[in-house]
Amino acid sequence: MNEARRMEYMKKVRRVVIKVGSSTLTYPNGLLNLERIEGLARQIADIHNRGIEVILVSSGAIAAGMGRLGLKSKPKSVVRQQACAAVGQVRLMHMYDKILGEYGKNTAQILITKEDMEDPKRLKHAKNTFQALIKENVIPIVNENDAITIEEIKIGDNDTLSAHVCKFVQGDLLIILSDINGLYDCNPANNEQAKLINYVSSVTEEIASCAEGAGSSLGTGGMVTKLRAANIVNECGAAMVIVNGAENHIITRVLNGEEVGTFFDTGV
Repeated sequence: MNEARRMEYMKKVRRVVIKVGSSTLTYPNGLLNLERIEGLARQIADIHNRGIEVILVSSGAIAAGMGRLGLKSKPKSVVRQQACAAVGQVRLMHMYDKILGEYGKNTAQILITKEDMEDPKRLKHAKNTFQALIKENVIPIVNENDAITIEEIKIGDNDTLSAHVCKFVQGDLLIILSDINGLYDCNPANNEQAKLINYVSSVTEEIASCAEGAGSSLGTGGMVTKLRAANIVNECGAAMVIVNGAENHIITRVLNGEEVGTFFDTGV
């Protein structure tokens, strides 16, 4: 029944937000995983050709900047992190624009801060910009403006950012590409018997208790932020899927209704 529900829902998806994390885009040394970025771009171009509108929320600016500057670990100082983000954002956008351009797709960069989300006038302008880009068949590529934001005013993680983007662009589906296969009933890093949860009707206290720990050393999110994202998109009647971004053709498989990862239903 749950599998049929997922298949039914995917057939209706017309606007999707895809969030890709640093661990999916980069190698452990911080350098960009070009093969994976190429595969991601190809899938995005293909589903766009289907007539599905796509907004990409991409992490990886700080990690890409680290690789470019030859740093082996994430800087501790905020200023150096911001410098990495400024360097890395250029590299990321260049790669996306170059590869998606080869498939005939136009891209646009949108950098958002928490203040943009909280100020009604700025949020309205942001919504108008997204709508205009989508109308022109442009693929918006979104990230938090890490080069200028400080801890006190940061959204903090792109799971939450992507959920808010999905909410205000009225997306049908949020796909979170992670370094884990989905939500497990307990931490698979500590328990070999951990079982993947394929379907979640709503984020209950029992489901929330399954979330534990942080993600990779290059990222800022974990399962807790992903469950928070599920709650945000459910509030506006959208669904969410968590899948492993390293798997081949994973976005296409999600939209084809294949039972991969964890599907968070709309909650209604």
